[in-house]
Amino acid sequence: MRVVMAEDNALLREGLVLLLTSAGHEVVAVAGSGPEILPALLRHRPDVAVLDVRMPPGFRDEGLRAALEARGEIPGLPVLVLSQYVEESYAAELLAGGAGGVGYLLKDRVGRVDEFLDALERVASGGTALDPEVVTALMGRRRGSPLGSLTPREREVLELMAEGHDNAAIATALVVTERSVSKHIGNVFLKLGLPVGDSGHRRVLAVLAYLNNA
Repeated sequence: MRVVMAEDNALLREGLVLLLTSAGHEVVAVAGSGPEILPALLRHRPDVAVLDVRMPPGFRDEGLRAALEARGEIPGLPVLVLSQYVEESYAAELLAGGAGGVGYLLKDRVGRVDEFLDALERVASGGTALDPEVVTALMGRRRGSPLGSLTPREREVLELMAEGHDNAAIATALVVTERSVSKHIGNVFLKLGLPVGDSGHRRVLAVLAYLNNA
């Protein structure tokens, strides 16, 4: 998998490059500041971009802005955003486009190598990977959502879907059977009025509907 990465911290940047190359991925470009990101993405058109939210020179939202602009130029470009803290507005803005291939992880999650690489793979394949803390923060903002028809269990299932878990992992987390999880997911699809079709695509649509209405 070809990766463009943006991270201003030299130590973390080198660590990420080593981690990704050791896992068999190719880091085709590394950006150390906000203005470098978009040109690198447009030049290399990677399979996935891994971007820090706050980059020089302003250390505000340069990485996020580059991600949004790049997805406008390269529709469907998978982007995994890293942040030191939960930035609810940043996460909501990244997800507002209504397309898959997006992730938002806290940098602490990078230290959990298997989780990070799994999230990267999910985003690259068009899915979502949201840090549990980000999902919790977004959930706390939901008031009067059109998702209010979901039962508490269905909301739990959808929350775990937002974190990127598959049916087996959801079943383990909730201590229920996979058949039960499938039934709950089917109810979520029905209540959200999602079209009949590829279940993987509908999972992404359900997660995006959930987070966009957080």
